[in-house]
Formats: sequence, C-alpha cells, structure tokens
Amino acid sequence: MATYKPVVVQAFPKLGERITQDTLYWRGYKTPVQIKEFGAVNKIDFSPVSPYNYAVTASSRIHIYGRYSQEPIKTFSRFKDAAYCATYRDDGNLLVAGSEEGSIRLFDLSGRAPLRQFDGPTKAVHVVGFLSDKYRIFSGGDDYSSNLWDIPSGTEIVSYSEHTDYVRCGCASKVNADVFVTGSYDHTVKLFDARTKSSVMTIEHGQPVESVLLFPSGGLLVSAGGRYVKVWDVLKGGQLLVSLKNHHKTVTCLCLNSSGQRLLSGSLDRHVKVYSTTSYKVVHSFNYATSILSLALSPEDETIVVGMTNGVLNVKHRKPEERKENSQKKRQPAYRTYVKGRTYVPKQEDFCVSKPVKHVLRKYDKLLKSFQSSKALDAVLEPPIRLYTPEVTVAVMQELHRRGTLRSALAGRDEKQINLLLTFVARRVIEPRFTPVLVTVADMITDIYQPVVGQSAVVDRQFLKLQEAIGKEIDYQEELLEVLGMMDTLFATFTKKTATSLEEKKSNGLTDTIETNTNN
Repeated sequence: MATYKPVVVQAFPKLGERITQDTLYWRGYKTPVQIKEFGAVNKIDFSPVSPYNYAVTASSRIHIYGRYSQEPIKTFSRFKDAAYCATYRDDGNLLVAGSEEGSIRLFDLSGRAPLRQFDGPTKAVHVVGFLSDKYRIFSGGDDYSSNLWDIPSGTEIVSYSEHTDYVRCGCASKVNADVFVTGSYDHTVKLFDARTKSSVMTIEHGQPVESVLLFPSGGLLVSAGGRYVKVWDVLKGGQLLVSLKNHHKTVTCLCLNSSGQRLLSGSLDRHVKVYSTTSYKVVHSFNYATSILSLALSPEDETIVVGMTNGVLNVKHRKPEERKENSQKKRQPAYRTYVKGRTYVPKQEDFCVSKPVKHVLRKYDKLLKSFQSSKALDAVLEPPIRLYTPEVTVAVMQELHRRGTLRSALAGRDEKQINLLLTFVARRVIEPRFTPVLVTVADMITDIYQPVVGQSAVVDRQFLKLQEAIGKEIDYQEELLEVLGMMDTLFATFTKKTATSLEEKKSNGLTDTIETNTNN
C-alpha cells in the first residue's frame, strides 16, 4: 500500500522590512518611560558631563532629571511666564534659559536663584546658548535681533538686527569660540562672527527655519524648516549638499549621535528619522503618539528623550548588554565524539539496519488521509491558519479540487460557516498568488448556495462584498491594460523617431560625399 504524501504548501517570497545593523542598533532600547510635564516640551538638553542629567523646558519651569529618575531632582521655576531653551554649558555647571518676558537667566546647578539676569530684548527670547569659550552667551528672539552677552560683567557685547522675522533657533561652533548661527522665520540662516559687526554668511533655506545644527568639525551646517532638512557646506560659502524630504509635516528638531555618524530629525508628523551622515539615507524610523517638538540623545547614546506637544516626555534607555557568566559548567564531550563513525562506509559483507523516519502529520493531513474532506476544510479555516498562513488554506482547497471532493466539502454548511468561507474568499481572491484557486472556489460556492440567496441577510452581504471585490479588481486590470497600451504607443513612437533620425544622418552623409566628389 502506498504511503500518504502530505499536502505541499507552495512557498511564496515574504515582503518585509530589511533588517540591517542600524535596525538592530536602534531597536535596542527598552520600553519607553512616559513622564507628564506641565506644558509642551520646547527643549531637552543633556549635561555634557557624567552622570548625564538632562534639562527639560516646559511651560514656566525647567526640570532637571537624572538619567534613570522619573521625578525631577531639581526645578527652576523663577519665571513669570513661559521659559525657553534651557541649555547646559560645556562643563555642566551652569544653565542658561530664555523667557517670554524677554529676559535671559543664568543658573548655577548648585543653587536655585539666578546668578545673572540679562535684560535688553523687548520681546520673548526663544533661543540661548553658550559660546565654546564658556564666558559669552548668544541669544535670539521675537524682536528679530541676535545678541551676544558677557557673563562676568552681565552686559551686552554686540547686537545684530539682520533678521526680518522671529529668531527661533541657533547653535554655537565647537571649533571657533567667536562663531554662532541663528535661524529665523524669514527663511534664512545667518552665521555670525563676534569679531565683526555684521553676519559673515547668509543661507536661504526656503522655509521658516525651526532648527539648526553645526557638525562638531564646524564644516557642515544642517537646517530644518517646513518638510525639509538641508545640509550645507560652510567652508564652500554655504553650498547646498543635500536636501532631504522624508517627513510629511514640519520638522521641528535636530540632533547628532555621539559619533556624528547619524543625524536624527523630529517632526510634527510623529516620526523621528535617523539618517546616515555619509549617504544621507534614512536607516531607521521611530513612531510616537503625538507631534514632536524636541529631541535629545545622551552623550553615549544610552538614552533618547523626546518631548511632545501634549506635554509628555518619552524616555528610552538602551538595553544593557548581556554578560556571559563564567560559571563552572560540566565538561561536554569533545566534538570528535559526536562525529565518530559518520564517515564510515559500510563494507560489502556488512548488514545495514536503517532506522525508519517518523513523519508527524498535521491535523488537516490526518483528516485528508482518512478522506474526511469537509472536516479538513474546517481545520484550515480556523483563525490561526486562516489569518496568518492563508497559503495553507488555499493549498488544502487546491488538493480537494484535485481529488474532486471540493464541491462536497463546500456543500451542506450552515449560515455561520458560509459567512466564514465567503469572508475568506472575498478578502484573498484579489491576491495574485491565490486568485486561480479561489476563483474556482467562488464559482462552486455560488453554484451550490444560489438557491438560498435572499434567505440570510449575513450571507447576502458577503456575496455583495465578493462581487464588489471582484468588480474593483476587474476595473484595476482594465486601467492597467490601458496604461500598458499607452506605454506601448509611446515606446513605438520613440523607436520610430530614432530610426528616422538614423536614416536622415545616413542620407546626409551620402549627400555630403556626392557633393565632395563633384567639387573635386
């Protein structure tokens, strides 16, 4: 008696996300911790020194959080109105912040009262930061001005009034202690040198500028505004290197990782995109619940913090690397013990005993083996198989059709079972890999249950859905055929024009040759 051969399920290529080293790296963060702030988080800044605390500016307060703390370890609340852009100095000892009332406050992290208060701007100051010499502060605000302040004396050094709209972002050069950059809603980015009385470079971004960033080398500048992230070469006079348009809404924040090889951008479309700074292609993407206003990475990339418009702070910590324990384990036999005898070739006088291989059949195979067609079909219509491995369901239907028992397996079903069958067919019949089999199944179901049409509203609804799905697919196929016809016409015309031009060139060459011979 011949042995039963299990149903062969045709393998189809899986379309999925390509797993790269970047994907594995950026997925290596734990489940995020959610912290609720008093208002929209407009700035997050990590301390450059260990233990890498971070300052969060929201509403009229600045909260200092430890890396793993969910409650603030320090709070600065000496603001009458909203506070903006709290930024650490390079040594991690001082913190500077702007405010809605137009004053700039300098805080010592060991105290609570401001060390200095710089007054002068007439409107809100949205951007502040330290120059790399640690003794000067730059600022920009809604009065269109960009200012430079001296910390020891508490006085203004110079004021630039070159922007024609709100100044909302800025950064200082790590290489040159006199250079800083500001971005404005007038669509421009201006580079200032404290030794001059005017800007030394103006870059046209083309959209209201929300964030600017200088690479650590000082040679490249990144600007974000609208849906665009643009990279400029400062050493070549502000030449545009690349323009990135990977977000669907306004890009609000930028940051670099610790090595400078990855650029991160946050947007109002709830996504954080990670770019490679060599190819400027997106290598990973994070999704968040609401629009993103601020973003920061810790100096060792151990923590990523995102601030959102609803006042929620999203904190992700990197998973610790698993350390292999050097415990005393029982010594295992040597490798040669396992492979011993595998290469042995039996001699002619040897008697070989083969061990029978036991094949475990699946439930539907067992039912098919015992010729229970209807129950086999029921087995592959169960949710785990029907939803996650539909190719198995279709393979069993194909096997039943080959045996000639598909009609009998489909017949004699109640309202619930008919509904299940029609739902599966209507959903999967438009997939090219299943269409040949499921069209046959749909024809048989229609022939078998045509007399009962109109007796059940549920079944009638599923028949209408099946008709609608097939009708849409036919319309798509007709449109595709029309497009193919147009493309064939275009290609034929192009080929004809090419052939005509070649003939004209040949004829012109022949005419020139005859004229030359005549002249001679």
